[in-house]
Amino acid sequence: MPADSSLFDDRQRRFTLRLHKRYAFFALGVVLFVLGLGVAERGGWPRAWISASFLIATVLVYAGIGLACRTTLETEYYAAGRRVPSVYNGMATAADWMSAASFIGTAGVLYLQGFAGLAYILGWTGGFCLVALLLAPYLRKFGRFTVPDFLGARYGGRLPRLIGVAATVLVCFVYVVVQVYGVGLITSHLTGFNFEIGIFVGLGGVLVCSFLGGMRAVTWTQVAQYIVLIMAYMVPVMWLNVNQNGSWAPLFSYSKQLEAVTMRETELLTDPKELEVRRLLKERADVLRSKLADVPAALAEEHRQIESEVQRLRGQNAPLLHVQQAQRRLERLPRTEADARAMYQRDLDHTLMQAKPLAALSPQAKPFPAGSETEGKPASERRNFLALVFCLMVGTAAMPHVLTRYYTTPTVASARNSVGWSLFFIVMLYLSAPALAVMVKYEVFTHLVGTAFVDLPGWIRRWSKIDPTQIGAQDINGDGVLQLAELSLGGDLIVLAAPEIGGLPAVVTYLVAAGGLAAALSTADGLLLTIASALSHDFYFREVNPNASAIRRVMLSKMLVLVTAVTAAWAASLRIAGILPFVTTAFSLAAAAFFPALVAGIFWRRANRAGAVAGMFAGLAVCAGYIITNLPAVQRAMGLAPGTSQTRWFDIDPLAAGLFGVPAGLFALVVVSLMTTPPAPSEVAVLDQVRSPEEVPASAEAD
Repeated sequence: MPADSSLFDDRQRRFTLRLHKRYAFFALGVVLFVLGLGVAERGGWPRAWISASFLIATVLVYAGIGLACRTTLETEYYAAGRRVPSVYNGMATAADWMSAASFIGTAGVLYLQGFAGLAYILGWTGGFCLVALLLAPYLRKFGRFTVPDFLGARYGGRLPRLIGVAATVLVCFVYVVVQVYGVGLITSHLTGFNFEIGIFVGLGGVLVCSFLGGMRAVTWTQVAQYIVLIMAYMVPVMWLNVNQNGSWAPLFSYSKQLEAVTMRETELLTDPKELEVRRLLKERADVLRSKLADVPAALAEEHRQIESEVQRLRGQNAPLLHVQQAQRRLERLPRTEADARAMYQRDLDHTLMQAKPLAALSPQAKPFPAGSETEGKPASERRNFLALVFCLMVGTAAMPHVLTRYYTTPTVASARNSVGWSLFFIVMLYLSAPALAVMVKYEVFTHLVGTAFVDLPGWIRRWSKIDPTQIGAQDINGDGVLQLAELSLGGDLIVLAAPEIGGLPAVVTYLVAAGGLAAALSTADGLLLTIASALSHDFYFREVNPNASAIRRVMLSKMLVLVTAVTAAWAASLRIAGILPFVTTAFSLAAAAFFPALVAGIFWRRANRAGAVAGMFAGLAVCAGYIITNLPAVQRAMGLAPGTSQTRWFDIDPLAAGLFGVPAGLFALVVVSLMTTPPAPSEVAVLDQVRSPEEVPASAEAD
């Protein structure tokens, strides 16, 4: 064994050295490519050519890696051959983790919520500490492929595995829909295609890796994607800081912008023009409430008014364009009462948000704004902040696609080390996100607000065509000047539009888009593979056909990747309401479903099958039930006004439902385990195996 171990170590060192050289050349190539396009832009290249260059290069590189890494071998497909060095597994994990939510959403939520947005950074970072301490080394020591694999072996029987499969599919599907949405948003920006078309165009980039090469192709593509996305995030942050502060170190100098933003917030709160717009928005909200009181009459009146306008324009021989615009407004009116009610309610919610001070933006530097205290909410906000941190920490530690990454390392020690590298690579982005949010808000408050509508930058129009739910500007008071309350800017655009907001060159804009695409693709690849692996390996092979060959299982997994991707694309085309909130529910569900069962399975010998089943079922049921019953649509069906706390426990936001799901799951697991027979010796043996200190080289493992 010592000789075998020495030979394995030597092969691993040579393999790592080859990786260093290849990815160093790749990083240099990315830099030269961007610089070349920058020179081309200065030479007069149109924006369309630059965007097409980024998209084509992105697809070709990732497709090339996917083709080079294609495989039908079981260990390669599910675990990348268990030879990924710590630093590269950390980089791949960081890319897997830095999804559309992290890359696009983190700075966005900090822009919208200020201090409250730090819950995401604290929760996600703390979650990796839990992974390192409680889960990653032990799951790697277990040495199989998936989380349901461990649940089935540790607790015995079919039911723990099947619940694990169902929870994995649910959690990962919710998460992957968000990634596909981000892919569509970014691809539409790069190509100019319709949003729905952009989704399916970008989907090819997702499938080329996960479909052909499984975890092997996904891992090495994710390393390349991390290099792209971290460059794409850091370049605009540093460039904006140079323009605003004359410094390349935003972490140490953006406090000047924060001070300026705080002063500007104070001015905007009392600005007469802002107060006028807010008053008009409240009047508009009253009109929408009256429409909701009698939807059929309101819809009929809108039909009559637009039809009259069309007839008037035709009678006046107005330009054809004006007539066509009026006709399109008529065509876009809802056809049914239910659709009209939903439209009026959506418009009402949006109008009320815009009518709030600072257009519902939280003061950037205040942990719990004074305005909230007058409404009696500071305690609720603090509770929700801590609840969200808890759910994100525990959800991170239980997220199946993250845990699966640690099956790919050569040894248990390297699994633990790769968690440290993951934290290092992730923190590079997270520390920059607050600076980017503040600098973008500084640009909006000081340069965009107060601009004449005729002089508004072209990026507002371009982005409104891609996704009108994310951006809009309307002259509500008719003075021809943009007020903050007249601007609607969604958090999902803060990062993607940051270069244009800051007046940076087009090449930087499309570099950011390429980085966002890399982030979305990397996570989508991992999630699709996790879903397909759970269904093909843990359900089909373990429960349906134990005699299925490895090749048959791999081919089935590839087909499931395709089916899941198409289904997720359809769901994303329905336009979800915000990337980050949607993702957060996935973390609560993962925490409630998996965390108690996984931790107890590793550290508590008395935990048994009945307890694990009860715990997973109870945690998932409580968490999912709380989320569903507190959605605005369900509240309205129950006769409750959206936004009330009548169905909420301690006024906790449904995004943090894991706060109730995790204790419920843990309580059920402990009580049922103690009330039923102890686990079988074979089940306890699994615990002893993962807790034993002996190292097993990857080459010697029997999978």
